[in-house]
Amino acid sequence: MKIVVNHLTRMQAGYICVAGINLANGQHVRPTMPGRLPVSLLARNGGPFDMAAIVDLGTALYDGSRPEVDDYRFDPLRIQQVETVSGDTFWRYLQAAARPRLSQLFGADLRAHGRGCVVAVGHGIASLGCLIPQERPLLAVDERGSVRMTLTDGVFSPNVSVTDIRLFQEDHQTPNLTLIEQVNQRMRDTSEIILSVGLGRQWQKPGDSEARHWLQVNNIHLRDQPIWQLG
Repeated sequence: MKIVVNHLTRMQAGYICVAGINLANGQHVRPTMPGRLPVSLLARNGGPFDMAAIVDLGTALYDGSRPEVDDYRFDPLRIQQVETVSGDTFWRYLQAAARPRLSQLFGADLRAHGRGCVVAVGHGIASLGCLIPQERPLLAVDERGSVRMTLTDGVFSPNVSVTDIRLFQEDHQTPNLTLIEQVNQRMRDTSEIILSVGLGRQWQKPGDSEARHWLQVNNIHLRDQPIWQLG
């Protein structure tokens, strides 16, 4: 199975999450393995994963359940990067996957909850997608030092967590404030924006009555520079 990487996110220190578009059918695939994916799998650390890279996962076995129907188990010893696609080709993959409404990506079970959006455990039709926002999104760092984005699809207008690994310093925890402001400016200036969005693993927010899958922005893609890699 070959994918072109369009989701590349930070997790706890030392770990990442990756997903891409299956070249065979255009569906999203999130590679999984026993335990979490280590940062050693990033291209800058000698691994195969970077934005816009085509990665051959070898034989990948379905490992999903709703809403995480995108999960496929792979052998990290058998994966390899094939190439990095051109900017125009990458943008075409994003456009083909993108939709203007969050409900088209995650299904009718998506609901507003607090300032965010959620899907109940065991519901929803997917946990990954690409969104064409209806207005210019805005990045900000809140009082807790978390990177967040205000966006709208014309129906939902949530304020959500942003996990784009490129917006953080090398510890994957500290926001890169200068870069965040630069991306805000570029989003104001560019003609087209596509957001890689996802539902996080189930989590019970303190004070909430149950665990839920929370909407988040995984990556920001801009037409004026489609390929923005970690380097």
